[in-house]
Amino acid sequence: MESGAGKHWTEEEVKALLSVWSEKNIRKQLHGTLRNKGIFIYIAKRLQELGVCRDWKQCRAKYKNLKYEYRTVKYAHNSGDVTKTMKFFHDLDAILRYEPVTQLAAEENGRCSATETQLNTSPTTDSTQGEISISLEDDEDAPGDPLLFMSHVRPVQLEMPGDTGEEDSVSNMSEDLQVADIKKVSDSDDVTVNTTPENRAALHITKETAMTKIPEDEGDIANSTPAALEATQIKKETIDIDDDSISTTSEDRSCTPVAKRMVGTDNHIPLEEAQNHFKVITVNDTGAGKHWSDNEVRALINIWSDEKIQQMLEGATRNKEIFEEIARRLMKRGIDRDWKQCRTKYKNLKYEYRALQKENEHLGNPRRKMRFYDEVDSILRRQPLGPSSWGCESSSLLSVGDVTANTGSLSIKRKTWNDEVSPVPLKKSASENTILHFQKLLTERVHTVTEGKKLLLERLCKQEDMQDLNRTQLYADPSAIQQVPAPAPAAVAMAPAASDLKLGKKVNEGKTKEVYELPDMPGCVLMQSKDQITAGNAARKDRMEGKAAISNTTTSCVFQLLQEAGIKTAFVRKQSDTAFIAAHCEMIPIEWVCRRIATGSFLKRNPGVKEGYKFYPPKIEMFYKDDANNDPQWSEEQLIEAKFCFAGLTIGQTEVDIMARSTQAIFEILEKSWQPQNCTLVDLKIEFGVNILTKEIVLADVIDNDSWRLWPSGDRSQQKDKQSYRDLKEVTPEALQMVKRNFEWVAERVELLLKTKSQGRVVVLMGSPSDLSHCEKIKKACATFGIPCELRVTSAHKGPDETLRIKAEYEGDGIPTVFVAVAGRSNGLGPVMSGNTAYPVVNCPPLSADWGTQDVWSSLRLPSGLGCPTTLSPEGAAQFAAQIFGLNNHLVWAKLRSNMLNTWISLKQADKKLRECTL
Repeated sequence: MESGAGKHWTEEEVKALLSVWSEKNIRKQLHGTLRNKGIFIYIAKRLQELGVCRDWKQCRAKYKNLKYEYRTVKYAHNSGDVTKTMKFFHDLDAILRYEPVTQLAAEENGRCSATETQLNTSPTTDSTQGEISISLEDDEDAPGDPLLFMSHVRPVQLEMPGDTGEEDSVSNMSEDLQVADIKKVSDSDDVTVNTTPENRAALHITKETAMTKIPEDEGDIANSTPAALEATQIKKETIDIDDDSISTTSEDRSCTPVAKRMVGTDNHIPLEEAQNHFKVITVNDTGAGKHWSDNEVRALINIWSDEKIQQMLEGATRNKEIFEEIARRLMKRGIDRDWKQCRTKYKNLKYEYRALQKENEHLGNPRRKMRFYDEVDSILRRQPLGPSSWGCESSSLLSVGDVTANTGSLSIKRKTWNDEVSPVPLKKSASENTILHFQKLLTERVHTVTEGKKLLLERLCKQEDMQDLNRTQLYADPSAIQQVPAPAPAAVAMAPAASDLKLGKKVNEGKTKEVYELPDMPGCVLMQSKDQITAGNAARKDRMEGKAAISNTTTSCVFQLLQEAGIKTAFVRKQSDTAFIAAHCEMIPIEWVCRRIATGSFLKRNPGVKEGYKFYPPKIEMFYKDDANNDPQWSEEQLIEAKFCFAGLTIGQTEVDIMARSTQAIFEILEKSWQPQNCTLVDLKIEFGVNILTKEIVLADVIDNDSWRLWPSGDRSQQKDKQSYRDLKEVTPEALQMVKRNFEWVAERVELLLKTKSQGRVVVLMGSPSDLSHCEKIKKACATFGIPCELRVTSAHKGPDETLRIKAEYEGDGIPTVFVAVAGRSNGLGPVMSGNTAYPVVNCPPLSADWGTQDVWSSLRLPSGLGCPTTLSPEGAAQFAAQIFGLNNHLVWAKLRSNMLNTWISLKQADKKLRECTL
């Protein structure tokens, strides 16, 4: 909120805000309110009276930022670090000194866990024992709509007999809770709900019935008295709850009650339990109409299992029409979901399934569970969905319906991650035969699933071995093989599957990855990514489920793109969802940064430069990797004078120049590749290493979403890179989910960098079959750029009608074409083609030693109105065509840019060798 011109708070503005904040009534309102928009509107009006023009959102953002900074500094002081300070600390201390300052947990990396709402417990008289008091704000009236009532309530106060009056904080609000429709509200400002021990069970409403969930370990809703149910006035509504929209590992698996007391004792609930289990519901927390119920998920999976739907989903990248069809089929079943919701749920199910598979394959990880795992597994492994696949879930559905219809039934609790098979609690009135039948179904299902998984696992291992072998043979190229030691190509082709890959000792471990030796592949290492995200040299560090797979996918695609273009990299191949194999390198401790747009730390180091300033050519910077000193910026002279030596290669002027020139080329290739996706590559950070066997400098480490700034449509507010994590004022589960969605967005689109929608071809027209060898050189050169090339024989002198017919043939199919005319002696082929087509034509005559100097003039001296350039080199003709196609094809352009770089590097190295010999 504070970034951008005109939004920064001046010192006078902050002082005015603090003066208003310090008023007793303002502090009381802020301290006791969850929905505080009205308070900040009032504060904004007060600021206007003081000459400060700020809206309520800006006031609230500044209030939260000041509070967060104060708590950080206050906790540092309490821990003995008196060096940390902030502006206005003493003013804030006078306002907030009585609020608790809770330690910032190390695993939360600076996230403020101090809470803003209070759970107040105070002694009461016998007449008010066990009541929950929900108070409206003093200046607001209860709205007529009972749903809107929840947005006006203050924090709930639990009043229990025998409480000591100590104030405990509660802050975490759950989005999984569903709205409770309160039918009757008192005309007074206070609403009381009887929660005596006899009636407390009435609040035990399970999540499956889509209502407020206050679970009891021991207690039955059937014990509720009619008077208690009428006092609560809670209407049961079936609201869709998405049990599968988040990973089961992130769920609160405990079912402890909110107020769990032993009768006759004075022990009150601890603060930690209250924070974990007490929930206050608001309208914004309900997610009504967004979450998927079990019925809806089953219907979606059933449609997904259709063979035609699966084939359409696998063979399309633009799949809007497919999900529109899925939405139509769901509508026929009475489920109203649009195509976007269907696509999102489909992706979530696939992602959760794949994440589970990765964890199960990871070293030492225990097996987790997910809902609908077997059904999704059957689809993705192309196994038919048998009746047993739905048996247990159907039984669950039946019981849920019974519970919804009868409040006296037992509640059904969701299976936790460590439940292998847990029978769903049946109604107390269920017959013994029903229980035995249900247990039999469960036993059959377990046996079927176990046997099926064994067969599928064996089949999958065989398929993966064959795919790895075919992929290696299909995509291997000389540039990639040269970076691996002599025995490496065979090792790569015959590499063991992921489950059989033998790992050696750990070579290195960073913040987000681990590096292992591979005894069976000399000269190679395994780069294993972690589910961890960091910022500020690990000053902020969090675990993000699935990040390892996302980062590995991004890195593998980027390195494959660069390697196919001709850039020398350490990348060998993708080994698993979370790891790839690379050539073993000794890393050069320099981070190379290439910038197109001025932003971030550059603005701090170069005051006066406005954000958005563009560099032509891109700006190159280098930073020495030293976490203790925050990675200081280095100059070329510092790097040269350091006299680093890695794998026997001394880093001198030549090596520095090669890395600098390579950094610019790599940035430009990736920048061009992101343009078809309408994304602006703002800057890029890469690292180089020295291959321990070839002794050459190669691009190493990783390039993932931590390595760049990426702005869709050139708009910073839409940034999808790690900056969205760095900018977080407070790391919350919801904020991490937002960051994760950004990373997933990038991982999905980075795969498209390996493809292009642009088509193109070269058609070589030779005047005689005797020119075939010359034309074959053109075709071979075109293949290096990935451009299809066709050879035809025609003579513009002897058969002009046939020449024009061939020309019309290629013009008619709409594929962009470059014609290359190969004709010796008198070249009439090129000029005739140029005068009769709008497509580009280039002459490439095969000159002879005898008449070449005379024959070339027929290609150079052309009539007016013809644009037909001439090149004598077959490779030059292919490059000319590639430059034309490269304007709209980033893959061709990348190969051209890489050729330029490699030519420059070869000249630089040749010059170094020559000087060494001379000296």
